[in-house]
Amino acid sequence: MARNTGACLVCGEPLIYFETEREMECSVCHHKFMSKASCVHNHYVCDSCHSKKGLEEIMQVCLQTDSRNPIEIMQELMEYPYIYMHGPEHHVMVGAALLAAYHNSGGDINLEKALNEMFARGRRVPGGACGFWGSCGAAVSTGMFVSIITGSTPLSGESWGQSNCMTAAALNRIGRLGGPRCCKRNSFSAVLEAVSFVKNITGVEMELPEKVVCTFSPENRQCLGKNCPYHKNA
Repeated sequence: MARNTGACLVCGEPLIYFETEREMECSVCHHKFMSKASCVHNHYVCDSCHSKKGLEEIMQVCLQTDSRNPIEIMQELMEYPYIYMHGPEHHVMVGAALLAAYHNSGGDINLEKALNEMFARGRRVPGGACGFWGSCGAAVSTGMFVSIITGSTPLSGESWGQSNCMTAAALNRIGRLGGPRCCKRNSFSAVLEAVSFVKNITGVEMELPEKVVCTFSPENRQCLGKNCPYHKNA
């Protein structure tokens, strides 16, 4: 199965975004949702249907991998056919890859329990949050990751601050690169920021590649090209 290029999952045509929400029927499950997006032919796929098979792949890989490198884990996952060019599955994948690498690097967590919590939280961040909320789901996923490994709750002290600072740091790195959105670029940026942040607060040191090189540029119609730090010609 060929990887999807970030277009409509039904017909392959480009997506369009509306200024205000409208009621849409999912072309897969046929439930009705309020949405700000469809393709040019009015097809709509809800976040749950969009990410269902991808989330299954994320869980399987993250439970089985022995890698200490969250970028490596994500790049493996990104090659799977149901991890699309763009989509809400990235909001889980970032935190899940970090949890797996953190655990494999000596982090003291119950990995399966932590991944289940990551899935429960991350899948609640809707597609398009980066543009509509000003809060990219990849960055929010790093904050969830820190919250999970530190056991943070709304009533926590230091860990509450750490979780929010993690999201802020990732958002700052993502925001400085500018748009349009790219789930691959944002995921790489968020993870790079998280690895450094978590080393400082926990002492657990995950591994990273010498250079992150994206192989998905031809599939992204809005790729920044050489202006993206992960582009092969950057």
